[in-house]
Parts: sequence; structure tokens; C-alpha cells
Amino acid sequence: MAVDILIVEDNKELADLLCDFLRAENYTVSVADSGEKALSLYEKYGARLIVLDIMLPGMNGFAVCSEIRRQSNTPVLIVSARTEKEDQLNGLLLGADDYIEKPYDIDIMLAKISNIFKHRYAIDEITDGGLRLNKLSRMAYKNNEPLEMTAKEFDLLVLLMENRGRVLSKEYLFRQIWGSDSFSEQQTLTVHIKWLRQKIEDDPKNPRKIQTVWGVGYKYI
Repeated sequence: MAVDILIVEDNKELADLLCDFLRAENYTVSVADSGEKALSLYEKYGARLIVLDIMLPGMNGFAVCSEIRRQSNTPVLIVSARTEKEDQLNGLLLGADDYIEKPYDIDIMLAKISNIFKHRYAIDEITDGGLRLNKLSRMAYKNNEPLEMTAKEFDLLVLLMENRGRVLSKEYLFRQIWGSDSFSEQQTLTVHIKWLRQKIEDDPKNPRKIQTVWGVGYKYI
């Protein structure tokens, strides 16, 4: 499973600090302290954003950026103490999405990362606190842990979350997920709502996210 962010930084203290801030924002994070290790992790597990230092032992960040860009369009955010215009231009020309100088303000760093995710992935993801659905991979996560879901469960949860706050009738939900010509019965919907609550609610017997609107249907709040 691809992590959200791969940090490539040989300064352990700085890497750990950034890691803590990112995890507090509900990102999944892995760390590499060299260019070679970064590429190995990326090729094995993938990442949705790479935060990349330039001055690394062995293979430097420019070479890593070039190799990443050769094989994918994964966003790359270069973070470096090298502030010369030539270095910044080199990073951007190699395909980096942004270049931020060290030392950086953590709030600015988090804002840049948030913007990258918003512009690159927001259309394909739905989030609510610790709950995240990726419509491209059709994966669901709760507190960064993957949830096992059937195709119907996933589609039902997407429909509910995309209509947050709206009451959706049982007939509408059933027609959208199972189709008007389905041989299934509406009781199937009730069962799937129960299964979803067991997976996403902290207390499935007292659901707070998927609410029953008696005599009508359900709504996600």
C-alpha cells in the first residue's frame, strides 16, 4: 500500500520532527535517509508525495528527482538549505512541483503539502476526520488503517459521504447501488448499512456518522 508521504532526509532529528507533524495531520509517512533507500522504498511501496532533501549521502536529491520523474508524475517537494537560484531552477526543471528553503516554517510546509494534495488528489478522495476513501484505488482507510470492504459497501459509503447532511431515501440508495432491475430486496440495504457501521463507527450500536432517518432513509453527518 502506498504511503501518503515519503520523506527523504538524512538529518534524523529534522525527519522525525516533520514526521510527527505530518502524522498529526493524518498522513501516512515513511522516511529514507539516502537517495538509494528512497528509490528502493518508492519502487516497492510507492508514495503520493515525496519531500526531498538535496544534500544526501551518495545519490543526491537532484538525481533522485530525475529518476522519480522518469518513471512517474508523483509530486515532488524539494526541501533544501541550498538557496542559490541555480539550485532552485535545477530542481524545478527536473520536474519538482515546488522548492522550499531550509530552515522552513512548519506551518508553511504543511500548507504547501496540503495544497499539493488538494490540487492533485482532492477530486479522487473523500475525507472525514480519520476516515478516507480513495475513489481511484477504491480503498477505504480509518485512522490510516485499511478497511476491508465489498464493492457495494464502498459504493454505498461514497454515495452517503458525497451527500453529507442530506437525507437519502432507501429507494434512492437502493436504486443507485443495486439498480432498479436488481433481484435483491431492500433489506439488503439495511444489512449493508449495518456492515458499514461496524467498520467506520467507533460505537456501531450508537452510530454517529451514518444516521437513520426513520420512515425515510439515511444520512451521513
